[in-house]
Amino acid sequence: MSYGKIGVIGAMKEEIEQFLEHMEQVEETQKAQVTFLDGLLHGKQIVLCKSGVGKVNAAVTTQVLIDTYGVEAIIFTGVAGAVDPVLDVGDIVVSSECMQHDMDVTALGFPRGTIPFADTSIFPSDGQLTRLAAQVSGELFPGRVKVGRVLSGDQFIANRDTVASLHNEMQGACTEMEGAAVAQVCSMNGIPHVIIRSMSDKADGSADVNFAEFTMQASENSYRIVDHMLKQL
Repeated sequence: MSYGKIGVIGAMKEEIEQFLEHMEQVEETQKAQVTFLDGLLHGKQIVLCKSGVGKVNAAVTTQVLIDTYGVEAIIFTGVAGAVDPVLDVGDIVVSSECMQHDMDVTALGFPRGTIPFADTSIFPSDGQLTRLAAQVSGELFPGRVKVGRVLSGDQFIANRDTVASLHNEMQGACTEMEGAAVAQVCSMNGIPHVIIRSMSDKADGSADVNFAEFTMQASENSYRIVDHMLKQL
């Protein structure tokens, strides 16, 4: 498995700062109010960036990585809320595919999550990157890894009923605020990608408590996975 330059995105500072600590020959540039850090990690050329929270930020950042920096693959790393009841805080979800849970045109007869008049509303992850991410995650966190559907929306989910609907109606493993945007832009440009999420909370009534408490540990988990992946790419 070989890729050229790889884009590594996190939404928040906590999700990318450990990568920066280990990068070499870093060149910093800015575009669309996002800072891009172009350098080497384990001898692999990467472009590291903090997209900011939400699907628009993630989409813009992804397109800039492709157009301006010529990345050949994109890895999104960070935290998420678990919606599959088998998952607990600290567990890992590797995306098999992504979908927007807040795309809702049901009033016009479209199923929930469907992008009207689009060829597809479900965006599969790259098979090779997904397999590598699952393999590395399984080695680092045995018995705590699920490959499944990542749901994205511009909402911080903290309601048990909403969690149940995301799992039961939309077959989600976890929910966050960027992955489906990254996946869609990558799909539109023919760029392989994978989303790797460590569960910082269970996206239920305790989310406001768990999120702050576990974000740093979850970010550490995600960093370790991507760091090991880059060594093998």
